[in-house]
Amino acid sequence: MNLTLIRKYPAHDCVIGELFVNDQFECYTLEDIERPVKIPKITAIPRGNYEVVITYSESFKRPLPLLLNVPNYSSVRIHPGNNAANTDGCILPGKGKTINSITHSQDAFADLFQKLDAASKVEKIFLEITG
Repeated sequence: MNLTLIRKYPAHDCVIGELFVNDQFECYTLEDIERPVKIPKITAIPRGNYEVVITYSESFKRPLPLLLNVPNYSSVRIHPGNNAANTDGCILPGKGKTINSITHSQDAFADLFQKLDAASKVEKIFLEITG
């Protein structure tokens, strides 16, 4: 499965993007802003290609998508949330967007997770971040 995240709408504390699953629009995303020097928990991960696996998150007490081999980061996940305060460097999915938040994140995450979980049982999942 191939995921593509295109960072498109920067705000003062976040960037809203669009996530595609196998070239089909899936949902909006929210991440922290990109910075030339990483500040822990408030900086987006570098653009690039990452493998995604489903593992148990101790923080969330449930299985979540985990991005592997992110340079200078650990435990980068895709999980529900609505604004920059919820990211800690992770990727948040949403059904709708505003200038600096996303909406209906639980619903967007549930739909996305169902696809990712099913795919993870039969194929590798890769995420390309651009924009």
